[in-house]
Amino acid sequence: MPQTTRSGLLIILSSPSGAGKSTLARRLMDWDPSLKFSVSATTRKPRPGEIDRQHYYFTDHAGFQAMVEAGEMLEHAEVFGNCYGTPRSPVELAIAEGRDTLFDVDWQGGQQIRASSLAPHVVSIFILPPSLSELERRLRDRDQDSEEVIAGRMQKSRDEISHWAEYDYVLVNDDLDATESDLRAILSAERLRRERRPALGPFVRKLMEEPR
Repeated sequence: MPQTTRSGLLIILSSPSGAGKSTLARRLMDWDPSLKFSVSATTRKPRPGEIDRQHYYFTDHAGFQAMVEAGEMLEHAEVFGNCYGTPRSPVELAIAEGRDTLFDVDWQGGQQIRASSLAPHVVSIFILPPSLSELERRLRDRDQDSEEVIAGRMQKSRDEISHWAEYDYVLVNDDLDATESDLRAILSAERLRRERRPALGPFVRKLMEEPR
């Protein structure tokens, strides 16, 4: 029986800003190029170089709201006046084709996905920093934000971390290589779960029908 005959996973990665989530996601996709990020829909205007349906599904507010009302969004939120969300149909297709999808969402987006009808396919992982002081140091080392912005990010980080217990797995990213190894182990094990492999039932029935 082919080991790849299974349904696809929805892999939710959440963390406070600066905990290393983006780096870990890139490493995970380098390890397994079949992993793809979910493409979000947004009402903001395309930035230079962004391609519709590759980087985002670009739409206007009316079109976005129509998708929400029709139940076509897996999760959605408004950020700084722009709407962002995950169209349901591409995710459902990926599940049916056995392709795994990465989601870079906050705890609210994660809650919405876990509360949807696609919850059985979800694997949720929260990445913690080794300490808040280390998290602040990483934010400062970026040298991109003002003191006010850093203070706001740290407060948001505390809010994010307070939802850690809602996730299936929680990893402390105090060593990037070790955390990547843990992520690989989680993904490998989840792919082999019995309920994710619909071909197992027919395979076992065929085994049982073999003559003694």
